[in-house]
Amino acid sequence: MLSLSAEEFSLRPSDEQLEVVSWVHEFAEDVIRPAAHEWDEREETPWPILEEAAKVGLYGLDFIATAFLDKTGLLLALSSEELAWGDAGIALALMGTALAVSAIYANGTPQQQGEWLPQCYGTPGDLKLAAFAVSEADAGSDVSSLKTTARYDEAKDEWVLNGTKTWITNGGLANLHVVVAQVDPALGARGHASFVVPEGTPGIAQGRKFQKLGIRASHTAEVVLEDCRVPGACLLGGKDRLDDRMARAREGVHSATQAALGTFEATRPYVGAQAVGVGRAAYEYALEYAKGRTQFGKPIIDNQAISFTLADMRTRLDAARLLVWRAAWMGRSGQPFTGAEGSQSKLFAGETAVWVTERAVQILGGAGYVRDAPVERWYRDSKIYTIFEGTSEIQRLVIARAISGMRLN
Repeated sequence: MLSLSAEEFSLRPSDEQLEVVSWVHEFAEDVIRPAAHEWDEREETPWPILEEAAKVGLYGLDFIATAFLDKTGLLLALSSEELAWGDAGIALALMGTALAVSAIYANGTPQQQGEWLPQCYGTPGDLKLAAFAVSEADAGSDVSSLKTTARYDEAKDEWVLNGTKTWITNGGLANLHVVVAQVDPALGARGHASFVVPEGTPGIAQGRKFQKLGIRASHTAEVVLEDCRVPGACLLGGKDRLDDRMARAREGVHSATQAALGTFEATRPYVGAQAVGVGRAAYEYALEYAKGRTQFGKPIIDNQAISFTLADMRTRLDAARLLVWRAAWMGRSGQPFTGAEGSQSKLFAGETAVWVTERAVQILGGAGYVRDAPVERWYRDSKIYTIFEGTSEIQRLVIARAISGMRLN
């Protein structure tokens, strides 16, 4: 694992970061946006867009590693905002693999990272997808209630996985899955472990594919595991580390990391960054519309009700971005989230995106309610940011526990 010294926090991205952001924005503007409506209607993974991204180096391990290892933590946040500004569904199709990458990076040994990370993306012309499978029908916010099991077959040095995952980005379609399963149910979340299920493994299949309100270009489905056997080496972190962690858990020693929660903690600011991108797209569109739309002989932005709404939209977006940047920097530089700053960023950015996009629809009126304008799609897309990777209610619970020091329910 790479250890980097903390960088000074700055509100001005470096020239190198701005150059990357400009490149990502250009791709979002020239490639993603023109295709967004089509793939929203088709509700399919936009393979041609992924191929274009792979050709220019935007979909691949090199780019995501550069963003992950940025010493300030801001590069991935900046890039995520630009991609979601282009289209949230396509952005998730491009970034969904990064969830599995984050899990392997956070939980895997250096040898496992070297083996599995390159297999997550493939190469132009031979693209691969990866998926991070945690949620279940009865274990969404309550991760401790996972029913998927992992049983160790010592004679064969294999783990046998059984269960059904749901709402999984790239689920079943992915070439490689990282599955979080229960090894010792008595330990709750502390009895979880993460397993890599490589391409071609018998016993893993796609279940139901979901039709969604928004982010329709992102594939979401069930993942069904039936006596799915993976080699012992597919246990992220290795069996010795797992045995040691569970022994300490049985003795009542608190563990700083858990298989699923560690990944969520690392990625929440970047989910918040996507929400900011969606909200920003809607705000910019509504602003230009208000300047050009004339009613009663004057642009509607001349009406205080409209101009003040736009002022609030911009203010909330800027505030959300600052929370995201702070959390991204804190996470990358090893600062403790004593006030649940990661959850703060995701909570505020997600709810801001919903509020801003709804206001954008209102400013456009009837024009905002039909599919001729993209604001209705941004409105639909925004809602997911108050639901996945921890609902707004769970974020508030995490924050409340952090600031009170109490185990609130």
